[in-house]
Formats: sequence, C-alpha cells, structure tokens
Amino acid sequence: MQLLNSSKYAIRILGYIANHESQHLCNAKELSEALTIPYKFLTKIMMRLVNADLIISIRGREGGYKLSKPASSITIIEILKHFNEFPEDKQCILGIGACNAKKKCALHDQWVKPKELIRKMFEKTTLEDIDSDSFKL
Repeated sequence: MQLLNSSKYAIRILGYIANHESQHLCNAKELSEALTIPYKFLTKIMMRLVNADLIISIRGREGGYKLSKPASSITIIEILKHFNEFPEDKQCILGIGACNAKKKCALHDQWVKPKELIRKMFEKTTLEDIDSDSFKL
C-alpha cells in the first residue's frame, strides 16, 4: 500500500508548517524549496488544505501559511480523507476495483486486519507525533 503523492506532500507540508510556525509564517516558495515539492503542485495542494480548513492563508508582504488549529489536533487520517484516501476502504489492494465480503479478491481476507491496523495508526497519529526532521529529504 502506498499513499498518493498529493497525500504524502500534504502531510509533509503540514508537518513542516507545524514545526516552523512559532518562528514565522511559511510561504509557498520556502515550502517548495525546503520540501523539494514542485511549486505548481505545492500551490494546488495548499489550496486544498486551505479549503479543508487545515491551514490559514495570510496575504501580504509578510504573509504565508499557518495551521488553523494545534498540530496535536490534526490527525493523519483527517489529512488523508481530504485527499480521498481511506474514504470507504472498499478499494481492492490489487487494484481490481470494489472488494468486499461478498466479492473478494485473492488477498481480501489476509488484508482486512493489516488495513484496520494502518487505519487506526492514521487515526491516532497527529502532526505533533511525527518527527520534525522527517519533513525534509
């Protein structure tokens, strides 16, 4: 299982902002350079994060971005849901399509428990829990 690039970048962006917002507002150029995310892709992700009320955009010369709430209250699953990851958990791990108890793929029964453990990890983990050094490459 692997997350979409937009989800991975969103987590990295939010984590970086969380670890730097006490010092200053983070602007898109800084985020793009520090996290090595293409600028245009980063700005699209930032718009989604603003629309999801996870960050606040402050305009002006000294403007930038900050979290809309404490890092301790933003869970990874909350971020992933805004990028359509783990929406219903009905997608097949093999990419076949819908996978459920009635229409099972070859790995369905073996995948149920690990998938639930991963989901619980994402539900319990907040931005505050993630090591700040892991947001840069």
